[in-house]
Amino acid sequence: MLTTSLFSRWARLLAGAVLAGSLLSGCGYNEFQTKDEATKAAWGEVVNQYQRRADLIPNLVNTVKGYASHERETLEAVTRARAAATSFQITPEVLNNPEAFQKFQQVQGELSGALSRLMAVSEKYPDLKADTSFRDLQSQLEGTENRITVARQRYIASVQDYNVTVRKFPTNLTAMMFGYEAKPSFTVENEKAISTAPTVDFGK
Repeated sequence: MLTTSLFSRWARLLAGAVLAGSLLSGCGYNEFQTKDEATKAAWGEVVNQYQRRADLIPNLVNTVKGYASHERETLEAVTRARAAATSFQITPEVLNNPEAFQKFQQVQGELSGALSRLMAVSEKYPDLKADTSFRDLQSQLEGTENRITVARQRYIASVQDYNVTVRKFPTNLTAMMFGYEAKPSFTVENEKAISTAPTVDFGK
């Protein structure tokens, strides 16, 4: 009798767990988990590519300095912008903070602007443009800027997909229940400012 009662209790618990799992799945809970992880992965690639760019800059600055050391203001501006960009990182856990995300965009945009000015200054130095190391860095920087653009676009698409799930019915009810909120993405103004890679074509 006791064994039958115990079995019946476990059966009810199991049925309850299956029902809860079905309800969670049906209301989009599992969908949120999948899409949240997708945005984190896409963001990780964005950060990796920005870091790749930051890693190129010290060698780039030193190479330019060898030919144009008196362009101190421009060189220092790039160094300061790089320091600001590398010291400000957004982890996936704080991606829901629009203010932090905006600050991240700002420091990366400032670094893009500083790099563009450095490349413009470099145009004045034929010996620098002919330097093998500089040309190699130029090629790597150009490739990295392209990778940044691709990674950013993938992140934007991933966030858009996630945010639609947050807002549409009935998954919006699950979002409210579990505290899922729309994630910030790159702004139009920021995209316009940083989607164009610095001019690095010195083959003219």
